[in-house]
Amino acid sequence: MSDYRRTVPFGAGWLFGPYTDGSEQPGFDDSGLAAVTLPHTVTPLSWQDWVPASWERTWVYRKRFDAPPGHHGQRVFADFGAAMTHATVTLNGDQVADHLGGYLPFSTEITGALRREDNVLAVRLDAGFNLNVPPDRPAPADTISVDYWQPGGLYRDVQLRLAPPVFLADVFAKPASVLDPAARQVAVQVTVDAAAVPDQALEVVTELRDGERTLASARVPVAVTQPGQVTVTATLAGLPGIELWGPDHPRLYQVVTRLIADGAGRDEHRVRIGFREARFALDGFYLNGRRVKLFGADRHQFFPFAGGAMPARVQAGDAEIMRRELNCTMVRCSHYPQAEAFFDACDELGLMAWEEAPGWGYLGDDAWKALAYRDIGEMIVRDRNHPSIIVWGARLNETPNDTAFYTSTNELAHALDDSRPTAGAMAGQRLTTDYQQDVFGEDDYSSVKDADGVKEPVLQPPVTGVGRPYLVSEAVGTLSGPAIYYRRTDPQAVQQGQATAHARVHDLAAADDRYCGLLAWSGFDYPSGSGNQYRGVKYTGVVDLFRIPKPGAAIYQAQADPRVRPVIAPAFYWDFGPQSPVSALPAAMICANLDRLEVYVGGEHFATLTPDRAGYPHLPYPPSFADFGAVDGSGLPELRIDGYLGDDQVASRRFSADPSGDVLALAADHAEIDADGADATRLEFRAADRYGAPRPYVTGQVTLEVEGPAVLVGESPFDFAAAGGAGAVWIRSRAGQPGMVTVRASHPGLGQAEASIRVRRR
Repeated sequence: MSDYRRTVPFGAGWLFGPYTDGSEQPGFDDSGLAAVTLPHTVTPLSWQDWVPASWERTWVYRKRFDAPPGHHGQRVFADFGAAMTHATVTLNGDQVADHLGGYLPFSTEITGALRREDNVLAVRLDAGFNLNVPPDRPAPADTISVDYWQPGGLYRDVQLRLAPPVFLADVFAKPASVLDPAARQVAVQVTVDAAAVPDQALEVVTELRDGERTLASARVPVAVTQPGQVTVTATLAGLPGIELWGPDHPRLYQVVTRLIADGAGRDEHRVRIGFREARFALDGFYLNGRRVKLFGADRHQFFPFAGGAMPARVQAGDAEIMRRELNCTMVRCSHYPQAEAFFDACDELGLMAWEEAPGWGYLGDDAWKALAYRDIGEMIVRDRNHPSIIVWGARLNETPNDTAFYTSTNELAHALDDSRPTAGAMAGQRLTTDYQQDVFGEDDYSSVKDADGVKEPVLQPPVTGVGRPYLVSEAVGTLSGPAIYYRRTDPQAVQQGQATAHARVHDLAAADDRYCGLLAWSGFDYPSGSGNQYRGVKYTGVVDLFRIPKPGAAIYQAQADPRVRPVIAPAFYWDFGPQSPVSALPAAMICANLDRLEVYVGGEHFATLTPDRAGYPHLPYPPSFADFGAVDGSGLPELRIDGYLGDDQVASRRFSADPSGDVLALAADHAEIDADGADATRLEFRAADRYGAPRPYVTGQVTLEVEGPAVLVGESPFDFAAAGGAGAVWIRSRAGQPGMVTVRASHPGLGQAEASIRVRRR
């Protein structure tokens, strides 16, 4: 942030409760409201069995505050990261904003209504179902409107922003000709916002920086003839030494733009960019001139206990899981714009993204479509500097054809950003020729039955009739698997079936260059009330709600360069208990990125395994399979798997079948969080064998205690049996209270575990 503008954190010190007549007025007696910190969800949530009636009401948020120091002569804005769903904002009793829609930010200028002391900002929040707001649609009988729950709240950050009377409202820095060092440049589109016509000459100076080193600069005049906004463009050229952005080398640069009045600086705006060419073609996807098979999954932003109300650190954690643990090169953000912190992390990690506007299987009336059109535009303007985003969802998910509307959204996307293609995810319309977007996305849940009658996923051939590049935007789910759920409590064959299903579709997509790639459904389990859900959870993820990988994730974990990270990841549990013994699996799947595996059972050599290249010929690292059916599990033998690259052993894992050595494992994602009242980190707890491997079929309650300046976001006691021996909670800091936090977990059979996190003063 520049010296000319500043932001004031505004998440602490709110009061919250059900809306009553007049509760947005300054004189309202708010002593009965609860103190809350943003981001916030309006109702307590478990990790399953969410009840929409608990949030589908009208609520009020109130905050008393004094004007921030130094506000005189400045313009003051209240910036809301998102509000679910209809927010009416008043300041000192006067309405200053009214916003429909739950997934994009909105701002309101409060300069003229702001008092020096004792201001009351209030938000009347209608979290009820609203058919007129995308993605909502008429609900079929006995189900919900859309596939995912949408709990209400001010669930993203709110801040005050102080800016000079004439300021830089937006900067879009668009790299061009990135593969040609002689022609490479950045077109910088600068929007200046003026409260009044200035009496000074204005210009903008923009620089491309690598750290503190300036690589190029440009200067252009700005003519402001009336109050409002004006846009100018500067070009940064002469950039031969630029490093390109990509999954393995996510190189970022900074564009710094300053507003100058009569030679003196007035404002400054900074954005991060990356130089990359992402091109979809009929024969595949090309990144920086090289064909790359896109490999990834879809992601929902909702978490247990909190809904969408998780801070930047937690949102970024999902990108880290997808890129670093699952080795994904792309994510589809289904089916709405997600937290900007998630895209910041994608930029830093090299995770490519497809961003969608809110929509799910329905186009409403003209007013509904006007909001959808607005959402597409605002989504692009918010996020078009992120190099990770390589395609815009300018057609809403699985919606019917509408030539006029989708022609207009496509034109809007290209007008706002002509450097990226558009796309839409289609379902059941493979023969359509009424398609306006640039890339054809297909949600492909095709399947065939094997000899045992179990469904196996297959892929339809790429659509060719529309003459567009082809990308599989969804596959597998649980609709094409051996069951409708993939839970840790399910039989081993079901859980391993998820891994084989994902391996199969990625192998099929890799077999044909006409597939640009495949994004499987889904990366994470998510709360839902429709279709194949169990107690309000869709178990489609290869990672569970608690962000713990399932056996289905093993095939993703193995798709890593073994020279960087050798992987041995069984898609089964080494367990001979009565519920689902490993010996009942006809072929136990071991996902690895190694040349061969030497398997030992009970200390004796059992098998030499090599990758199944006949069954999965196009996966970079196919799985191996072993038959443990003849193993006598009554003696609880130990399993050891040694992995080799050539003649060199590079990895080894051990697994115990003896539950007498099982323990309760507890680990925090971060050693430190900020004392701002919003920051949080996850604590994962699992039943584990003596070597740390998961033990799923465990009963009993886990009790958690928190000591220190933090609050528990989660449940205690936690039912291990319902979650399959694994779960998580989050701890959230208390505003302005640094110190050490200790979390203790205990289980009647597994013992105790402890973790510590330092809460630091910002």
